[in-house]
Amino acid sequence: MKKIGFLSFGHWTPSPHSQTRSAADSLLQAIDLAVAAEELGADGAYFRVHHFARQAASPFPLLAAIGARTSRIEIGTGVIDMRYENPLYMAEDAGAADLISGGRLQLGLSRGSPEQVVDGWRHFGHVPPEGGTDADMARAHTERFLDVLKGEGFAEPSPNPMFANPPGLLRVEPHSEGLRERIWWGSGSNATAVWAARLGMNLQSSTLKDDESGEPLHVQQRKQIEAYREAWQAAGHTRQPRVSVSRSIFALTDDRDRAYFGRDRNSNDQIGYIDANTRSIFGRSYAAEPDVLVKQLADDEAIAAADTLLLTVPNQLGVEYNAHVIESILTHVAPGLGWR
Repeated sequence: MKKIGFLSFGHWTPSPHSQTRSAADSLLQAIDLAVAAEELGADGAYFRVHHFARQAASPFPLLAAIGARTSRIEIGTGVIDMRYENPLYMAEDAGAADLISGGRLQLGLSRGSPEQVVDGWRHFGHVPPEGGTDADMARAHTERFLDVLKGEGFAEPSPNPMFANPPGLLRVEPHSEGLRERIWWGSGSNATAVWAARLGMNLQSSTLKDDESGEPLHVQQRKQIEAYREAWQAAGHTRQPRVSVSRSIFALTDDRDRAYFGRDRNSNDQIGYIDANTRSIFGRSYAAEPDVLVKQLADDEAIAAADTLLLTVPNQLGVEYNAHVIESILTHVAPGLGWR
């Protein structure tokens, strides 16, 4: 068995070819797709976070709305850019959304990706420490967020409070018990995967990773997962960690599938640079008839090593089509791989 969810970037554009022509379309359809995915038997609804873009941004209103409309499916992010976050305010938002959902949040965090604007986090009031980088700042924000989620008091209460306080130091409220164990780190390298393991975060590995060996993406990711699990064990954590990988997978079952994705049949990993110094490997797309997909995916070492698979979905094609994409994998592909 493997948990299978979807990952949406929440794109929207006024183009007449898009089913999501406004931010409202994108958000409302995201809720509807999560409801449909739960009804189909999927395990997770995850959303990317990008700032200054026509894509999903502030995640917690959306996660809370989905939590109120569903009852079983996991609700998460992949990933929140921690350079932009106030850790304490984020803990309040996350605690509230988790309580609304009944404890189903799975929050993926990260140092962030290349941006739409120059140093966008500065507009949000965040500046790296002197001598530090924006990546250092993201990791510092993350560590503070993790500390706050423990639910321990740290703030001295006022001697003349407006409302009566419990005894001792105060914590951020609302606190949601157990959320600390449902925090993930979106890692683009082996080193940050090891760092995440030491801090007790679950691991998300996407279709983009630093090219550290020249091997295919799925092989590099499998080795990244192995390094992560070794570091987890060495850190002495008592619970079992979770690991997810993301993939673009389309079962070609009708003429729509073939029109949209038939050209991706021969997709391969790509090498490129996400900035001036970082050589990255971009994962291939999988698009084929279900029986062919079963054979191809059986050879993907990273999927085999992970307990959770996130299917990237083309949200601009609308709820009905994306529900079809998810259902095709659940019914025509997953059983042949032993995932269902």
